[in-house]
Amino acid sequence: MRTDLDSQIVFFYTRDLEATSRFYEDVIGLEMVLDQGGCRIFRTTGSSFLGFCGSVDAGSSDGVVLTLVTEDVDGWFEELSARGGVFEKEPASNRDYHIYHCFLRDPNGYVIEIQRFEDPRWKN
Repeated sequence: MRTDLDSQIVFFYTRDLEATSRFYEDVIGLEMVLDQGGCRIFRTTGSSFLGFCGSVDAGSSDGVVLTLVTEDVDGWFEELSARGGVFEKEPASNRDYHIYHCFLRDPNGYVIEIQRFEDPRWKN
């Protein structure tokens, strides 16, 4: 069993990123740890985060993405593929968000992203 996950983020898509950001910062009181332009990430606990994006990416129509953050995206891809995981997107760089990632779905249809941050501003 792999244990090399660094953190997790649950991403939600929003029609109004500015209003959503103000709510989670000013009303809820969460710290924004990374503003990626189209997505903003807020710390909920030491290594747990909520992210909000203003546009749907990676073919997700349900508006929720569970992101598992690790340095070893390729290792996770290989292992999960060997265990029967069917990936919708193989590991690739996303230059807009400075990440390296891949996508699969769980049996409920939820999108799972395995991701490595390549943005030096990300401090897990």
